[in-house]
Amino acid sequence: MFWQESDPETHPKVPNDVVDVMFPLQKCKSLPVDHAYALANALIDAVPWLAEEPRTAIHTIHVAGSQNGWERPAHDSEQQLLPSRRTKLGIRIPRVRLDELKTALEGLTLEVNGSSLTLGSAKERPLSAEKTLFARYVVAHADEDEDQFLRRVAAELTQRGIKIRKALCGKALSLSTPTGPVLTRSLMLAELSLDDAIALQQRGIGDHQTMGCGIFLPHKGIEAVAQAAS
Repeated sequence: MFWQESDPETHPKVPNDVVDVMFPLQKCKSLPVDHAYALANALIDAVPWLAEEPRTAIHTIHVAGSQNGWERPAHDSEQQLLPSRRTKLGIRIPRVRLDELKTALEGLTLEVNGSSLTLGSAKERPLSAEKTLFARYVVAHADEDEDQFLRRVAAELTQRGIKIRKALCGKALSLSTPTGPVLTRSLMLAELSLDDAIALQQRGIGDHQTMGCGIFLPHKGIEAVAQAAS
């Protein structure tokens, strides 16, 4: 009898020099849907080095599209999200800053556009080995259509040595700031190499990463790309 066991599946090792730090929201009744600028300002006021530290990004707070009969409202600074007990605030930082960030933010109450939120004890979350990534917001130019946006992004990533095989962008969405709106598009990149997927998560793409722009998350399909995130 000839019997050969199949090779064991390998689990790719993901570097831990950049991690997400996830803070549960202990007290937060509501939050403006369009809160990226206000959240970034509140966090940078509390931890000034977030504005200067390379490879740092702040995730906007995201909640389910519907829950207990509630539907997420349109993207508008006047509309409110209703965070649940499972809702978390994520900040992507170099791991060497982990303890410093936790010390600064755990138990802190932030004021975000008239809403208050209190941060609980944080947990570290490693980057993903998933090879399909999704960014809710990537800064776009007002004078470019979808095809021009994708070509520009592909050219920028090619200059960084990142090979793009499949890319799909979603509808345009504006983030409010005191100096005017920041135009963005959602973006999915599929069939990346592991090295490229890690590099994208570590560095992101484009400007305004403390406002949640250019931050890549693991994604298992393309259906959510056309839905702009809250």
